[in-house]
Amino acid sequence: MASSVSSSLPDALFSADAVRAIDRYVIEQQGVDGFELMQAAARAAFHRLVQRWPESGPILVLCGSGNNGGDGYLVAANAARHGLEVRCLSVAPADKLSGDARKAWQKAVDDGVSILALGGLDAAALDQLFSGSGLIVDAMLGTGVSGAPREPFSAMIARCNGAGVPVLAIDLPSGLNATTGAVDGEVVRADMTVTFIGLKAGLFTGHGPAVSGLVQFDALGVEQGASDSGECPIATRRDWLSTRRWLMPRPANAHKGRFGHVLIVAGDRGFGGAGLMAAEAAGRSGAGLVSLATRPEHVSAALARCPSVMVHGVIHGSELPPLLEPADVIVCGPGIGRSAWGQQMLEQVLASGKAQVLDADALNLMSSRVAIRADGRVLTPHPGEAARLLGCLVPEIEADRISAAKKLQSLYGGVVLLKGAGTVIATGDAPVDLVSGSNPGMATGGMGDVLAGVIGALYAQLGDPAQAAILGASVHLAAADRASQERGYIGLLPTDVIDALPMVFKESEE
Repeated sequence: MASSVSSSLPDALFSADAVRAIDRYVIEQQGVDGFELMQAAARAAFHRLVQRWPESGPILVLCGSGNNGGDGYLVAANAARHGLEVRCLSVAPADKLSGDARKAWQKAVDDGVSILALGGLDAAALDQLFSGSGLIVDAMLGTGVSGAPREPFSAMIARCNGAGVPVLAIDLPSGLNATTGAVDGEVVRADMTVTFIGLKAGLFTGHGPAVSGLVQFDALGVEQGASDSGECPIATRRDWLSTRRWLMPRPANAHKGRFGHVLIVAGDRGFGGAGLMAAEAAGRSGAGLVSLATRPEHVSAALARCPSVMVHGVIHGSELPPLLEPADVIVCGPGIGRSAWGQQMLEQVLASGKAQVLDADALNLMSSRVAIRADGRVLTPHPGEAARLLGCLVPEIEADRISAAKKLQSLYGGVVLLKGAGTVIATGDAPVDLVSGSNPGMATGGMGDVLAGVIGALYAQLGDPAQAAILGASVHLAAADRASQERGYIGLLPTDVIDALPMVFKESEE
């Protein structure tokens, strides 16, 4: 399912360590009582619970041993005071609780919450407990946990996911790495996640978008403390709503020369559609002129599909320089293959020194060469291409997508856009940019070709490769969302996204 992101979320994304440091600063340096902070978190979570599920039925709260478990006990206490049917399951023994978590447990006891110890229940009793619940609250594992959840948490996560009822995760779904969005074992699949103090980057990339559901945030009134703590975000959250203002209104006397000339170098034999989709996407994204250099046998089809594109049949790399000369931005890679033809095309593009967007097989060809840094270009790998460029395996990329994008940028320079749910854009020493949201309909061949064309067109208009990459990924996702609203996810095609682009861009003109 696609992830949902609240429009009221802040832009700063933090690591788990940073959020814990902010929490300590607020308590130790600003004198905010830790238990009062925990109570505020529980009230915020309970408010979201009743707002989303006003008729939830019996509530089951799964509580761990740390402050995340404490939040759960206090959510249950809130529910009991409001007359709701609620029970807590102590996944971690309650007698091992300490500090504020112990106070929270005692508060739940005092408010009449039924608290069951996991160790005192057999399989049949657990089956009955989970099957009799209308809503589950996950308060098992907090931000301090990394790696695969151990027993009994792993088993309880599996039961939670198999219960067939809505799940509200407190702070983050148990089993999800709060910093990277990686998952090493079982992970709770939540319908909503209510998170506090600082937004965790892992909620928005890797597995985060798939398991977090609707993400809601509450700063708990300590915004100034978060600012004063000195903790820096590791990423800036971006989306179409926040980036579309980068497109300037077009004056009444606008002409095609003001919006750049994009040359698409793409489409070896058998892959003619890749270049055409990139070229059409560039035209639909506002480029003043779009040219396509492709195999001669693809020219007729390209002209029939999109007559506004200037199409050139190219047999050998020596024919490409005259086409490169008038272009402002070159998009190279979609469908060029790894044969001699594709290698010749890439050689000419790299030697041109022009602004470039390098995608697909251009990146695969580059992976067999010594990495050379260069500015003025955007690299757009998916995890497989990123793994080849870094000489590692795909799981290593997905284990920490932010670090992988930064490593690629350090090696190759320019701007690196690592595709996937929660696209990561790295531009240098600054925190990366992360485009929040996901769309499962985009998991089909050709979507990357469309994105490359969109970025090329925006680069030609804005003159800034980082802005073009961020805005391109944002509008690409927004167009896919619009198209899937009409067509659904299954069967969504790249051409559907191209068709949706003008209506999405129209929103920037309003």
